[in-house]
Amino acid sequence: MRQKRIKGVDAEYLQQMGVKTDITALNLKNNHQLYVEVGSGKGHFITNLAKDHPEIQFVAIEKIDSVCYRIAQKKNEMKLDNLEIILGDAENLEIFFKKESIDHIFLNFIDPWPKARHHKRRLTYSTYLSKYQQLLKKDGRIQLRTDHLDLFNDSIEYIEEVFDIVSEDRNLSESSYMTEYEIKKRKTGPIYQLVAKMKVE
Repeated sequence: MRQKRIKGVDAEYLQQMGVKTDITALNLKNNHQLYVEVGSGKGHFITNLAKDHPEIQFVAIEKIDSVCYRIAQKKNEMKLDNLEIILGDAENLEIFFKKESIDHIFLNFIDPWPKARHHKRRLTYSTYLSKYQQLLKKDGRIQLRTDHLDLFNDSIEYIEEVFDIVSEDRNLSESSYMTEYEIKKRKTGPIYQLVAKMKVE
């Protein structure tokens, strides 16, 4: 769904709210676990997770400025010192993060890109999986959650080539940590979830 633009919200305004808007390395404390959500939407999932786990460093990445603004609002209202927000694209993950620095990557309700010619744009496609392999720690994990069955089935094929699948759920129960989109979509059908870990060499 196309997001409505918010008047006056741009990269400069977001920067004033504490959002990282430049494409440079993120300066994080090395003594914390690091959880990253790629494509955070309005931030309902990651802000609630960060609130309940102050001992973990969270990073929300969102490429739409007006949506990023909503995450920043929640962060400030909830006083989340353990959440960093990046206005940016998954293409630049290797710039934002050091190799073998991430413990967990969340891919929640990513664009399914249903047409075959667009599959390479999926955040579970092999080119992105290679990025995750470089950035995850040796025991790192990725979690995919979606309502799109074809994306889920295709992603299993992509992921099992380079990761070990830990769990697969084709009718995920409700939890304390859901995106706004998930809450809405649960009324119309099942939610699918896959968790995978780095292969042990």
